[in-house]
Amino acid sequence: MSQESFYQRAGGQKTFNDLTSHFYALVAVNPILRPMYPESDLHGAARRLQLFLEQYWGGPSTYSQERGHPRLRMRHAPFHISKTEHDAWIACMKDAVDALEIADDLKAELWQYLAAAAAAMINAAD
Repeated sequence: MSQESFYQRAGGQKTFNDLTSHFYALVAVNPILRPMYPESDLHGAARRLQLFLEQYWGGPSTYSQERGHPRLRMRHAPFHISKTEHDAWIACMKDAVDALEIADDLKAELWQYLAAAAAAMINAAD
């Protein structure tokens, strides 16, 4: 008998859709983060994040099929990401994670990864 993935235990596609929808609703009105996204790409960015997170946590491999290896640092290199942008991202994502209707231990595991990944994306001084 195989062990369920985090993706399955957390509620699958619905959970990751809820997470990214909530997060990007906040990004859309955030004065620090919103200017980082082209006007026509907010929906695309939300979709890419959802697909990436689903794949990372054991869901479908659609992200890699469509975009190749995630290469997170390389994909974020063109953007100025200092502690200011990091902190804005963290605040929006923390709100989105906290709003999920999943067990607290799953939220904690998800948050631990997201916080570490966000810290790794810092590429500029304030």
